[in-house]
Amino acid sequence: MHKLLGVWLIGFASLLSGPALASEEPTKAINFEFTDVEGKSFQLSDFKGRWVLVNFWAPWCPLCWVEVPTLNELNKRKDFVVIGVGLDYGPDANVVKETAKRHNIDFHAIVAGGARRNPDSPFRQVGPVDFYPTSYVYDPDGEIVMFIPGQVRMNRILAFMDDYRNKQTKLAGGKAEPRQGPSPIQEVSHSKPQSKTAAPRSDKPAAKPQAPAGKPRTVTY
Repeated sequence: MHKLLGVWLIGFASLLSGPALASEEPTKAINFEFTDVEGKSFQLSDFKGRWVLVNFWAPWCPLCWVEVPTLNELNKRKDFVVIGVGLDYGPDANVVKETAKRHNIDFHAIVAGGARRNPDSPFRQVGPVDFYPTSYVYDPDGEIVMFIPGQVRMNRILAFMDDYRNKQTKLAGGKAEPRQGPSPIQEVSHSKPQSKTAAPRSDKPAAKPQAPAGKPRTVTY
């Protein structure tokens, strides 16, 4: 588990230093299964056909409340589901429910996720959470397509959804055209831990691998 966390942290550090490389085989998103503060269990596949945003926050995080109105509005959409996961709140899980009520959080579900150091914490079914807030967005097919380290912006979410729909429409009509020029958006992909065997060093810069055609890519803002 410590090795896996190490890989996550290294991957996140690369986001801060520059664009991450897209792997040749993007990892399939886990069909996560959570239990909310009301005791109701659900999983990602329950929302197939809709966008799903999983938002990680902590009760002591003042920046987390700034984005609540935006997330509430997104959750009102028929094609969108927002799930809030409270983390690092101490021994009393009731704090999560009380905090959600105090800050008028009106999401599809609120989950008490325990501490990030816990081996069964829900975030381990989604992706790294190195600070708050952090969000992940799944497309209607259940693939992670956005990683948002920081506050969620409505205009960026809607623009991304519009772009996604336009591309899907072109693909359905057989008129899809390749992207012209380099993408201005950083691409990220969470992969399995690599072997300890060190690769031979080279003075030549590594060539950027290309993701297979038709495979979803995760973007970060």
